[in-house]
Amino acid sequence: MTLTRLALLATIASITPLLIGQALDYESYKKSVEPIFAKKRPGHARCVACHSAANNSFRLQPLAEGATWTEEQSRRNFDSVSKLVNQTKPEASLLLIHPLAPEAGGDIFHSGGRQFLSKDDPDWKAIADWIGKRK
Repeated sequence: MTLTRLALLATIASITPLLIGQALDYESYKKSVEPIFAKKRPGHARCVACHSAANNSFRLQPLAEGATWTEEQSRRNFDSVSKLVNQTKPEASLLLIHPLAPEAGGDIFHSGGRQFLSKDDPDWKAIADWIGKRK
């Protein structure tokens, strides 16, 4: 491989994460999606209750009940959540599939239970809409 090709590959590899991060709209996320993670859903803990202490790919910043995230915390949450979005096949995004009931097309197991019983859930739709509204 020539030096020019190696340089080109290195450049592409270094900017790809930036392009993916820019593909999702932060302001829309902050307004429509992030509040879902702090919301108490009947029969479930708030997403942040488990995912602020989690050691997995969906890691949220800690949040006291009734509080709101700072701008810096929201940016960190956005970065974490963005990694769960499948840019080439949005409907296959882990952010949508993992908390969805298997009967509705979700994963077999989610340790936090089924946050969304169907794709008709307004919060599930809000997340799906955000994923579909890339910049």
